[in-house]
Amino acid sequence: MRNWSGERWWLVGASEGLGRALAEVMSRAGAELVLSARNAERLQALAAALPGRVQVVPVDVASRPAVEAAAAEAGAIDGLVWLAGVYWPMPATAIDPGRAEAMADINFTGAVRTVSAVLPGMLARGRGHLVIVGSLSGFRGLPGAYGYAASKAGTMVLAESLHADLRGTGVRVQLANPGFVRTRLTAQNDFAMPFLMEPEAAAREIWELMNATAFKRSFPWLFSLLFRGGQFLPDWAWYRLFGR
Repeated sequence: MRNWSGERWWLVGASEGLGRALAEVMSRAGAELVLSARNAERLQALAAALPGRVQVVPVDVASRPAVEAAAAEAGAIDGLVWLAGVYWPMPATAIDPGRAEAMADINFTGAVRTVSAVLPGMLARGRGHLVIVGSLSGFRGLPGAYGYAASKAGTMVLAESLHADLRGTGVRVQLANPGFVRTRLTAQNDFAMPFLMEPEAAAREIWELMNATAFKRSFPWLFSLLFRGGQFLPDWAWYRLFGR
């Protein structure tokens, strides 16, 4: 495992759930953290509970000026973990336009804004590390996921494009695709969630990826086989399985 002591990392979406769990792991490993999300009180509470050096920088990733100001306040960083996201269950037969737009604007476009704010500095220094959190829901279209699945698919392809472009630049890119994680957001679901993970277990998966050389990890492994394998199914078979 690499030596994380002294590395400075910006975690965007760190106030609760998976982001909070990963912050705890990274802080114990010796990383210096910049914690961002919209809720300043939750960030301050997390910062007080962590053993390492922490800076709190609240940000609304739906605003490019706010993201750019937060990136300037964070300063030079060794790595970025993109975890921010919002979610509401939503079928196409019952669209909530405001929430649908929020999922697209925060989950995907927020990632574009944040990466765009930090990547030039990494390239200028010739080193950096981008870790983007996607979702198993982004592999193929799913029922009840209007807005969310598409936003995660865009985020995952963003990571793939970055990985293709940045090879040989000194900037590493990694993509983590979790399944169901027990959080305030997934508590909205009224259906069974197979292989539901606790945030701490999902954070360990991402941490292991960050310490490995692989580009991508989709987990839980057994559950991920359904989604990764589904990319090779003909449309009629996929939608017979998952269409309403």
